[in-house]
Amino acid sequence: MTTNNLEFLSTLDAVIADRLSNPSSESYTASLAALGPKRIAQKVGEEGVELALASLAGSRTEIIDEASDLFYHVLVLLRYHDVGIGDIVKTLQARHTG
Repeated sequence: MTTNNLEFLSTLDAVIADRLSNPSSESYTASLAALGPKRIAQKVGEEGVELALASLAGSRTEIIDEASDLFYHVLVLLRYHDVGIGDIVKTLQARHTG
């Protein structure tokens, strides 16, 4: 995986932040956020379970699809609480012992 691919997570994080700050009726992100933190948390849980199940019985493609859904919903949950991906990276870096 190249740096540019990983940088897309920052781009997606910024898009999510923008959709939450400037909601549109055409935005899934904004409509999910409008349902509140309980629904966002439910989506994170649902996607986590779907990923776990795909890891047991799914194909590589299914695992990638479910992991992508989970990453997206986690980013929405974080941004809903004004936490950016950079905050998570800092904590992971601080925990890394080499």
